[in-house]
Amino acid sequence: MSYKISPLAIIEDGAIIGKDVEIGAYCLISSQTTIGDGTKIEQSTAIYGKTTIGKSNHIYSHAVIGSVPQDLKFAGEDVELVIGDFNIIREFTLFNPGTKGGGGKTIIGSHNLFMGYVHIGHDVIIGNHCILANAATLAGHVEMGDYAVIGGMTPIHQFVHIGDYAMIAGASALAQDVPPFCLAEGNRAYLRGLNLTGLRRNLKRDEIDELKVAYRELFESGKPLKDIANELIENTQNHLVHNLCNFVLKTKRGIPYERKNV
Repeated sequence: MSYKISPLAIIEDGAIIGKDVEIGAYCLISSQTTIGDGTKIEQSTAIYGKTTIGKSNHIYSHAVIGSVPQDLKFAGEDVELVIGDFNIIREFTLFNPGTKGGGGKTIIGSHNLFMGYVHIGHDVIIGNHCILANAATLAGHVEMGDYAVIGGMTPIHQFVHIGDYAMIAGASALAQDVPPFCLAEGNRAYLRGLNLTGLRRNLKRDEIDELKVAYRELFESGKPLKDIANELIENTQNHLVHNLCNFVLKTKRGIPYERKNV
């Protein structure tokens, strides 16, 4: 195994360190930590508790990973934080593990970018290829799909779900669920349309056109939202439209869109 560990780092007995891992000066690595091959941890980062970090991540200085949840009900239960591969975690970020009430685990996917001062609260689940800009804040139990984007200085309320390819604009405040492929903005945040910039990078034009039709029917027709969702599922074979409609049917916190009279 090849290690590039500063003699000024503190690695507690029991920590599992993979191949070609770099750990900078003044880092603290807890005894229950597992770090995958090729991960780089910059100086003055602290990794606490039962934290598993995959391969080829880059964690920048002064990040705090796996410290106890900011939940007054937490009483020292056996909880954990799991981070996938190829993530970029920038300076002064804070990632908390799960709690007993949320299943005991915070789960982060792969290929994500967490910019400076991002906070990931307890029991959060994040997919792959997401971007969270500076000081985005996810409260406990938030779930994000793949390719979602959160703008800077944006707080997300507890238990909110954010779908695949959704975007929440900067300096917004989100208290309800945002369906896949949609853009939300404002304080409080409301749907403003589809996340066309993100969709054009990843989807075909005809797929986007079908999503546009479905969006108008769902959120601009003034008809009952769940009735329209069921009709669209019955009348189209497009799996993306099905994903959008199924999200609408399953929402627990509701969708933040402007209701219009027919």
